[in-house]
Amino acid sequence: MPDLTSAVWRKSSRSNAGGNCVEVADNLPDVVGLRDSKDPAGPALTFTPTAWVTFVRAAKGNLIR
Repeated sequence: MPDLTSAVWRKSSRSNAGGNCVEVADNLPDVVGLRDSKDPAGPALTFTPTAWVTFVRAAKGNLIR
């Protein structure tokens, strides 16, 4: 598991007021972290930067349809 102790977590600008959100940390050079904002001490998923960009592009493409 990559070291996420230096991660700077941020919520999506589309987060709702109910707190049902994910947070992403994209400030690290070799890894992007994703976690549940309700459980910041819980587990986090990690992605390579390339995989993360591919996922975000695909998700945005599916939102347009």
